[in-house]
Amino acid sequence: MRNKLLQSLHRSFSTQAKITTHYSVYPRENDVRWKEVDMERVADETDVLIVGAGPAGLSAAIRLKQLATQKGADIRVCVLEKAAEVGGHILSGACLEPTALNELLPDWKDRGAPITTEVSQDRFSFLLKNSRIPVPIPPGFPMHNKGNYIVRLGNVVKWLGEQAEEMGVEIYPGYAGSEILFHDDGSIKGVATNDMGVAKDGSPKDSFERGMELHAKVTVFAEGCHGSLTKQLYSQFPQLREDCQPQTYAIGLKELWEVEEGNHKPGLVDHTVGWPLSKDVYGGSFMYHLDEGAPLVALGFVIGLDYNNPYLNPFKEFQQWKTHPYISQFLTGGKRLAYGARALNEGGLQSLPHLSMPGGVLVGCGAGFMNVPKVKGSHLAMKSGLEAAEAIVEQMEEQPDANTLHARNYEERMKASWAWRELSVVRNARPSFSKLGRMGGILYTGLSTWIMRGKEPWTLSHHGKDNECLKPSTSFKEIDYPKPDNKLTFDLLSSVALTGTNHEHDQPAHLTLKDDSVPVNHNLALYDGPEQRFCPAGVYEYVPLETGEGMRLQINAQNCIHCKTCDIKDVSQNINWVTPEGGGGPAYSGM
Repeated sequence: MRNKLLQSLHRSFSTQAKITTHYSVYPRENDVRWKEVDMERVADETDVLIVGAGPAGLSAAIRLKQLATQKGADIRVCVLEKAAEVGGHILSGACLEPTALNELLPDWKDRGAPITTEVSQDRFSFLLKNSRIPVPIPPGFPMHNKGNYIVRLGNVVKWLGEQAEEMGVEIYPGYAGSEILFHDDGSIKGVATNDMGVAKDGSPKDSFERGMELHAKVTVFAEGCHGSLTKQLYSQFPQLREDCQPQTYAIGLKELWEVEEGNHKPGLVDHTVGWPLSKDVYGGSFMYHLDEGAPLVALGFVIGLDYNNPYLNPFKEFQQWKTHPYISQFLTGGKRLAYGARALNEGGLQSLPHLSMPGGVLVGCGAGFMNVPKVKGSHLAMKSGLEAAEAIVEQMEEQPDANTLHARNYEERMKASWAWRELSVVRNARPSFSKLGRMGGILYTGLSTWIMRGKEPWTLSHHGKDNECLKPSTSFKEIDYPKPDNKLTFDLLSSVALTGTNHEHDQPAHLTLKDDSVPVNHNLALYDGPEQRFCPAGVYEYVPLETGEGMRLQINAQNCIHCKTCDIKDVSQNINWVTPEGGGGPAYSGM
């Protein structure tokens, strides 16, 4: 009798065609299909748990082991990484400022770091539709890159992971942290990894395997921009964001090209603003010429997510930018090798939260460490990891028998560091655009960072939350973007194919909706479904109902490249990005 009941309920769940079936929206305790499933987790203990094997998390891990060696202590450090391999989800420009790396591993050159292309030339331009206006870059200006290196950050992170493992750090790729665990007093106990073997309709498969718990004295949250666990922290500890402005964001899209030898300028760093973006949209481009044997060029486009027009399509703006005569001269005859996209923090100093709580610390882009006018964050992320490690070890020495530590000194250490001073100098650069427009923002940034050195006695405020900036579609006309030519410009799906993205198909969509009816009734009705345009991977698609009347939202979760843009820009804040099964997502190779 019970088996027939379960089979009937299973058919019922399968035929209701819910968009969202994830347990975070439909709790398992209310689902009889889970009644007899063993939900006990295996637990393990560590001293420090780090969530995310990026520049910040790995820098913290390496420094912890360095300090342990110096002090003759035994500190167990474990790192969880949701990508199938370390560096697999890393995407950045990247032009690396080596300041923090010099502090962490002064002998990085002797260790064979994949950091070989020193910047040889800087260019900054304002683009009109068919012409270019060069803009001088004086020393001290944020875009000045003397002494920096053009890198493929995924390769650098992979190398950092190797250094960490040589020191005894335990790294577990393919394990996604999905839930924060708390002690009875509210302090952080650790993290649970996500369950494996859950069917698309939310039911347990025969292969169901419960996630495990990792308990730690301190958990370092190093998830990157807009992390899913970091969002949970802000709900549990609202005081973290009491004294700061809302975080603001951008989407960065990137391609890697192999160009013709005659078009390759090793060491050239090229940034542009202007066309094709309208004057009310914040954004710009980068183009970096690598020197790694093959004539490789990394290029990308960044667009602030505070734009108003729901018809704006960041991917198509990026494709159109490549047709500019100044840009196309480098790419013509070349071959596109890779594509990807990622959200970026843009709030700067005034959007930084408090950095520590009982049992946990925030580091890297998860906290918001990004220098927007420099278009750099890796050096700041690494510095935050270094200072967090120092503060954690200090606390361990003060409370050697404590089960939970509160590394309060971490925030003070950051405020006393060069990283904080750097962010203070540029704190008004991004919000000045909102106040003064594109040209006013450029002029203000120059005056503030070069002449006033950021010493103006005021701090400008941001516009608010990015999703609140969208206006109804009736206020705009659709944007007519050129069709792809498959030489310089490409369609979205062929681009996503280059990301190597893969998810287990038979699992609940990790792009969850708080209310399945909102996309059609609100987003589509009032804003013409902007999620089908701002997503850089074709995840969200409005398709006709089978009846032929009306539309429905289709979520192609397998396409998701973990950029987090939907979670940020969704006008109704109805989308909640949660972790899919570990090991899924993009497989960026040296991006």
